[in-house]
Amino acid sequence: MKQTLLVELLTEELPPKALAKLGEAFSAAMFEGLSARAFLEADAVATAYATPRRLAVSITGVRTTSPDKAIREKVLPVAIALGKEGQPAAPLIKKLAVLAQQAGCDAITLNQLERANDGKAESFFFTYTAAGQALHTGLQATLEEAITKLPIPKLMSYQRPDGTTVQFVRPVHKLIALHGSDIIPLTLLGLQTSNVTLGHRFLSTQAEIIIPSAEQYADLLEQQGKVIASTIVRKEKIRTELLAQAGADKILMPESLLDEVTALVEWPVVYECHFDSEFLSVPQECLILTMQTNQKYFALTDQAGKLRSRFLIVSNVATDNPQHIIEGNQRVVRPRLSDAKFFFEQDKKKKLSDRLTNLSSVVYHNKLGSQAERNQRVVSIANDIASSLGADSKLAQRAAQLSKADLLTDMVGEFPELQGIMGTYYAQHDGEHPDVATAISEHYQPRFAGDALPVTTTGTVVALADKCETLVGIWGIGLAPTGDKDPFALRRHALGILRMLIEKRLALSLSHLLQQSAASFTGNAHFSDPSQDVMYFLYDRLRGLLRERGYAQDAIEAVVAQHPDRLDDITKRLDAVKAFAALPESQSLAAANKRISNILKKVDDVHNEVQAALLEEPAEQRLYGAMTETRVAVDHAFAAGDFAATLKALAALRDDVDAFFNDVMVMTEQPALRANRLALLHTLHGMMNRVADISKLAA
Repeated sequence: MKQTLLVELLTEELPPKALAKLGEAFSAAMFEGLSARAFLEADAVATAYATPRRLAVSITGVRTTSPDKAIREKVLPVAIALGKEGQPAAPLIKKLAVLAQQAGCDAITLNQLERANDGKAESFFFTYTAAGQALHTGLQATLEEAITKLPIPKLMSYQRPDGTTVQFVRPVHKLIALHGSDIIPLTLLGLQTSNVTLGHRFLSTQAEIIIPSAEQYADLLEQQGKVIASTIVRKEKIRTELLAQAGADKILMPESLLDEVTALVEWPVVYECHFDSEFLSVPQECLILTMQTNQKYFALTDQAGKLRSRFLIVSNVATDNPQHIIEGNQRVVRPRLSDAKFFFEQDKKKKLSDRLTNLSSVVYHNKLGSQAERNQRVVSIANDIASSLGADSKLAQRAAQLSKADLLTDMVGEFPELQGIMGTYYAQHDGEHPDVATAISEHYQPRFAGDALPVTTTGTVVALADKCETLVGIWGIGLAPTGDKDPFALRRHALGILRMLIEKRLALSLSHLLQQSAASFTGNAHFSDPSQDVMYFLYDRLRGLLRERGYAQDAIEAVVAQHPDRLDDITKRLDAVKAFAALPESQSLAAANKRISNILKKVDDVHNEVQAALLEEPAEQRLYGAMTETRVAVDHAFAAGDFAATLKALAALRDDVDAFFNDVMVMTEQPALRANRLALLHTLHGMMNRVADISKLAA
């Protein structure tokens, strides 16, 4: 017999940031545990429920009893089981007695054993049928196992009414276990199972809600208890109501905030509130962060992105007269916004440039010195990058100098997430150049995968300098990323550097960037130049970045294997390799190139110039002539940056290259001929690999 199973733990308020994970983990653990014990039909489906006061799961297709199971168990090796005369030895007699108890039979005879090789020696095996397990037994074990697997942030110890001490994430007050309409007798955390739960603390129409059957759980909770048990349904209800209340305005609705609010309510209702328009003089990022972080409110902007003085709240109480709820929230948010305004006004009284001396008292890293010392390094690197790009070095140095000054402001002290953003506002107030002010916030970009890159040249220069200083500096004191551990986000910094070089097509040398960054640490006894290791790290990140953008692995290897020092043209090279790979001649040339590479690797010294007079065989003469003719087109296309045409021109060599390897002995015993043929291959190899190492395309 199969029916739907319901298990619910009714608790005190669960930690909201952990609720979604707790609900999913509880559902998964129950499903996996029952599946492992063979209580589930093949089409069984689990539905997770989680509200501030409950964790529950409903599973369809749960059997009353697990099926009987045939078990084949190894008894003992024959050499141990039998005595000298072939009679059962004492170890076998003892083992059979235990097995008989397991199998539920009076005794097991030697005739009932199977004799077979176990891969090492001949052994005895016994096969018996284990009776299926009752659901209450399997469910008890599964439930106990499931609660130990939950990702509980911190266990709470509490006493039951009988004085026993138990532990869970929060005190549990009721336990439901229903199979269809049958209560499964279980005990957990000092509780006995029932079919009774509680609804919403204030809105429930019943003091206690009786669940007649597992299938009615969610509907009864919603109808009688004013509780939407499903996290997914509750979240989408909140989203829909927020969008409806926003009207023509745009709502700032980060998923993390939506998740947290969903975990705080059982019956969500959205209300509109307002704050005094005088607070709109404060940078809107401060007000938005205050509302989202401290109050869990949803800010609204007009279509142009300008903050409105109204906001939305998600309440856990539905009422025909919500004015007291609205006024209460408006009263609570006012002092928060007043603090933000006070911080802003106080910060503006002191220029960013006047705060720079205090950076010397802020520790960056105990092996890398203070933020002031770091500032000097970033300024130096930024100056070098600006000079290389032909950008305004003075603006770059000024922006780099002021980039961390807002760390010393009250606003950033209260809201670290606003670093850079507040620096831009204060720089604008101080009358700094617009590019300098913008660069202070842009130099943190990209902050995460997919984030926008800096727009201004000055911002790009300082962003590169800042990320290079971090990557080289942290690596240089022995703190390179290991496995999945990357506490200084060096992978993110590396990807930021790569994205700027590629997407902005910056004509910068990677090796020079790293060398200049390392040079800025001169005199630091803790620092050891990691440029080579960092370069390989960047190439590894580059491979991953290009794979994410859809390039084929062999094309990526063809380009990256050459360790390109500049990345501004790497996408052109990849596109050219892709076009070349589609040509019918590509595989033959790739294979030939691979063969040439292998030959040249075995030779210590190769001449750079081919002597035409020493070309004896017709095949090598034809190849040399074709190379000479083709080189003009290859050189012209490469000089023009037309990498596709560069590689396409090589296709004309396919037949002559094939004929050369068919007809010519490269490693002839005559030294002069051998040297000249190696020089010919060396020249051909250089022509073939100007854009990419096409040997990587060989199948």
